[in-house]
Amino acid sequence: MATRKSITEEVQTLGALLRAPFEAMLRYNYTGLANEGFGDIRLAHGAVFRNISREGSRLTELAERARMTKQSMAELVDYLRKRGYVELSPDPNDGRAKLVRLTDRGASVVEALIRISRRYERSCARAIGEDKWLQFRGLLAEVGGTMREVAEREQAPAAKRRAPDGSRGTARATA
Repeated sequence: MATRKSITEEVQTLGALLRAPFEAMLRYNYTGLANEGFGDIRLAHGAVFRNISREGSRLTELAERARMTKQSMAELVDYLRKRGYVELSPDPNDGRAKLVRLTDRGASVVEALIRISRRYERSCARAIGEDKWLQFRGLLAEVGGTMREVAEREQAPAAKRRAPDGSRGTARATA
């Protein structure tokens, strides 16, 4: 049975055009990761591995970077902690807070994902030609930066219009 295209794929929205190669890369990377002995790592765990800093990150930072709830991130971190990929340690800057840090095993996952991803890029470059691949990467970096700037610039006025309680509309002083 043929898979039907989504509406966004049909009309080729920018999101659909960006999503297709990203999802292909994810399938390649996580299949490769399983083949290297990390079969218990799922796509969802990428939210931790993509967003954690070398020094460790607070759970709230990870959740914010991944654009997910703190509770959802806590579940991912707990899964990875139980399997030895991350550990929790006191934050040296705030005794009340904990940092999520990669263990050696977790660092091995990140190294494997980077290595697998680079292998995938080399295969793609061979498939479309090295020059086109380098041009694609350069344009992607440039366009990505521009898109972030445009989004920040155009969303800033809306954020300024929020009331102190976070709701939309003008903030009114109360007597």
